[in-house]
This record gives sequence, structure tokens and C-alpha cells, in this order.
Amino acid sequence: MLLRKPNRTNKSVNYVLPCPSGGLNARDSRDKMQLTDAIVMDNYMPLNTQVSLRKGYRKYVPLSCAVKTLVTYNAPDGKDRLFAFGGGTVWDITSVLDVRDLEKTYTGNTWQTCQFKNRLFAVNGVDVPQTYVPDETGVSVGSWEDVSFSGDNLNLTKLVQVGVSKQRLWFVEKGSLTVWYTSGVAEVQGTLIPFDFSTVATKGGHLVAVGCWTQDGGQGLDDLTVFITSEGEVLVYSGTNPSSADGWILRGVYQISRPLGYDCLLPYQGDLIVLCEAGYLPLSKALSLQNATDTRIAFSDKIRELVQDRIRSNRAKDGWQGIIYSRGGYALFNVPVAQQFEQHVVNTTTGAWCRFTGIRSYCWTVFQTRLYFGTDNGVMLFDEGYSDDGQPIVGVVEQAFSDLGSPYLKKAQLMNPRTKSSLPYALTVYWNTDYQSVERKNALSVGDQKTVLWNQVKWSSLKDKSGTLWATLKGRIRSQWIGCNATGFKLSLVFKTKTKGTLIDWYETGVRYEQGTGIL
Repeated sequence: MLLRKPNRTNKSVNYVLPCPSGGLNARDSRDKMQLTDAIVMDNYMPLNTQVSLRKGYRKYVPLSCAVKTLVTYNAPDGKDRLFAFGGGTVWDITSVLDVRDLEKTYTGNTWQTCQFKNRLFAVNGVDVPQTYVPDETGVSVGSWEDVSFSGDNLNLTKLVQVGVSKQRLWFVEKGSLTVWYTSGVAEVQGTLIPFDFSTVATKGGHLVAVGCWTQDGGQGLDDLTVFITSEGEVLVYSGTNPSSADGWILRGVYQISRPLGYDCLLPYQGDLIVLCEAGYLPLSKALSLQNATDTRIAFSDKIRELVQDRIRSNRAKDGWQGIIYSRGGYALFNVPVAQQFEQHVVNTTTGAWCRFTGIRSYCWTVFQTRLYFGTDNGVMLFDEGYSDDGQPIVGVVEQAFSDLGSPYLKKAQLMNPRTKSSLPYALTVYWNTDYQSVERKNALSVGDQKTVLWNQVKWSSLKDKSGTLWATLKGRIRSQWIGCNATGFKLSLVFKTKTKGTLIDWYETGVRYEQGTGIL
């Protein structure tokens, strides 16, 4: 009798899983996401060919109060100044060696600011508006003073937002549909004239912002002045003289979602990004009938569920702000969350999103190309070093689910996360299967205990075969197979680090799995 020849066909399949350089996706369902998307991407930045752990921050200036406003004065001679508002006063914090309490007495600490004709202007809706006047002799650094404006029935303490358009200063009056503008162009003192929008804004509410919008009308650049109400009405005007019917023309009244506070405008590449209930919305795409309430045209469309979840619970809180950080190559949106903050960050080159966590930031500013934020006890310098003021940076990435090139049931047995790091570090890495998420704790930091290298122990000796701690080599791409154990039709790689003092780049992941019948 002939014996059946055993089938020793190699059922092992090799597959290379690209890193999630497409960034965070909080819009699509898990079965519709692209291979390079991520379900969670906290404190890792999506770059062109890899994802990288964000840098940390360190103490810049310790202060005895929470800093609610940071403002930069950009001087024509390069002698820029950095100011911090908090505790009812303002500090000059340009130099850490010469921090000066300017000994002012203010009721509010959250100010809206702009620079015009080499002066800073600041308003907050409760105090007399302030202006920073530089010392033209060069003997001192200048001073903060009450503004020198007057007007019929003008209450200066009610001015709550300030902007520049058509070479004029514009001030929003708190709790009304009235804006005040300088009687002449290029004026930094004198008479303010009111302009009432109550006959134009048909939804009621009050004004929250004014800005200058540059658009291409087909025959060159056309600067428009934009006013936004609390109900999401956008009033667009052309012209240069609001006092003249011929020189001031209403171009249109448009409806968008309600804006998020007084600091809701972010100028970006000639456009205005509006922080509103639909997300972070480019004005150029929003001002059409078909797009008025369409969240898909938002700058933040790919993370819309995350943004809208935060807005539902926190829209009335202070801290919403957008800022462009050119040195880092990203735009950052500060988001208040309960008693904490998070930041929604977009790579301005690729459009890929991620989220920063563990940063308690009331406000942000860029000073001499560096990024700073105000916190409970002073000011921090961001994008500096590889820890959060001495504390570990916790990075979590949950990649989109993939069938790893095969629609059949499979058993993943080996994985090879190809990373590069400045120092050895501990990595927790495991699989989620078939659209389910499992939470496992982060590994300890750099070279701590329980680190397991290939061939040091048997795979079967690991108590948790779906996750392991792994130490990399310094300064070069690590290519080391490690044991894992996951069975399913679709798998999602979870990549977790908890480090300080380490830069980590993740490029791709090699996978080896078995497929077919009889693997369970």
C-alpha cells in the first residue's frame, strides 16, 4: 500500500507594511481606511516617508501665575520682544536673563492682539485697550500704554477683538454688532467711527472677528474685509473707505458654522482659516451656497469626528487657537478638553494629521522662528529636546486595519518594525484583529527592565505573546524580527513608546504570517 506523501508546502508569507505616513483618520470607518492611515496617532508626526516622535518642551521662563496670552512684537531693526500676560499684569520675557514684570494692573488675562505701524495693540473686553510703543531712541525697550482713541458713545473697555484691513485698525465691540474703525488710514490714535451691522446680519448674535482676506479674482489680488458674527454669518466688503457709499461695497453675506470664540481666524497663504463648529474651515471654500454647511471642505475634514467631538463638549471654553509653525512644517490648533488641552497638528506639506497630548497650553506664539506656549506656571519652549520638561513623551499609533495582501484567515507570528533612534528605547508593539481594539500599557523608557531582544528568550515564554518590549540599536535603522501571535482576517499594528531623551523614526514593518486552513 502506497503512503500519502505529506504536504510540506511552505505556508509562510512575507509582507511589508508601510508606516502610517497618511496620518490620523477620524472620518472614515475602519473598513474604508487607506493602508497608510492611522486610527490613533498621538505624539507621532506623519512625514513624507516615516512617522517620527514629536520633540518635547522645556521651561523657558518660570512665573508665579498662569500665562493666558503670549504676543510677539516684530521690530523693524530685528530687536523683537516677547510678552506674556497673566496674573493681572504683563511680563517682558524676551530674555530669560532679564525677565521684567512691567507692573500693570489688568482685570483680564486673555487678550486679542495685532501689530500695526510698528506698534502692538491688545484688547480683552474688560480693560482699557493697550498699545506697545517702542522706544525710538533705543535707550529703553518701550512701554505698554493705554490707547489714545475716542469716539461718540465709545466705551473702550468693551473692545474685545482687533484686526487690520485696508490700512486701518478695526475694533469689535463686545456683545454687539458694531465695529469701530480709525477715521483715517494709518492712524494709531485719534477718533474711532462706529459701523453697525444690525441691518445686514439677519441672524442676530454679535460680532466676534474681523480680518483681511486676500483672494485671486482673476485679474490680480483683491483684498476684502471680512466680519464674522457669533451665528456664523460672514459679511464681506470691498473698498477702502467705510464712510463712503461709493468706496465701501457689501460683496455678500454668507453662512458658515458658528465660530469658536474671538480668536477664530488664522491667516494662511492668502486665505483665512476659520475655527468653527464644522472644523477648521478655509474661507475660500466655504463661501458658496453648496459648501456653506458642508464639513467635507474643511481643512480638518480627515479628522472631522475628533474635532466635532471636542467642539460639542468644549466650544465655549477659552484656548481655541490656530498657529502656523514654519520651522516645524506644520499648523497647530490648540483645543481645550475638559481640564486639559490637546493639539490637532497638520503637516502643511502633505496634509496629514496627528494629535499632540500631554501639553497643557493656554496659548501659543512664534518668537524668532521658535514656538512657545503659556502654561500654569510660566512659559515653555516647544520643539526642544526629547522630553516634556523632564517627563516621558507617550507616543501611541494604531495603524489602519490591513489584510496584509491576503483576504484569507491568517496567523501573524513574526514582525519587524524598522525604526531608527538616537538611543536605545523600549517598544510595546502588538496586533489588534478584525476591527477590535485592545488596550495594553506602554513600555517603560529607554533600556529599562523587561526589555527582550531576539533569541534571548523563547517566544512561548512571553506571558503576552501579542506584545513585547524591544530595544533598538543607536543611530541606525533597526531590522530585527520579534515574536508575536495574532489570528484574524485583518490586522492593525499598535506601536507604543514612552521615552525621554530619544528621537524615534518608524519607516515600515516586515510581517511574516501563515495563511489557509488548519492554522487555528
